[in-house]
Amino acid sequence: MSTKSDHAGQAALSICEALLLAMNDHGLLPEHEIVGVLRDAAASHQNAVGTEFEIAQHRSVADLINAIIAGGNSFRRS
Repeated sequence: MSTKSDHAGQAALSICEALLLAMNDHGLLPEHEIVGVLRDAAASHQNAVGTEFEIAQHRSVADLINAIIAGGNSFRRS
């Protein structure tokens, strides 16, 4: 069952991914910089602290970002 926050998270991911792709397409950020942004975001979540539940959520987010880096979703490779 999806929740309102699930939809908000999916929308945010889609918007951010589209922005990163547009920045690359228009020569504003090279691919290696975009990958760096994604790696920094993943590292933030991998190093998060909190309750076991919060840490598990952060690790899931990091795993998703790392999957995008590895070639998932619509992230294009030059």
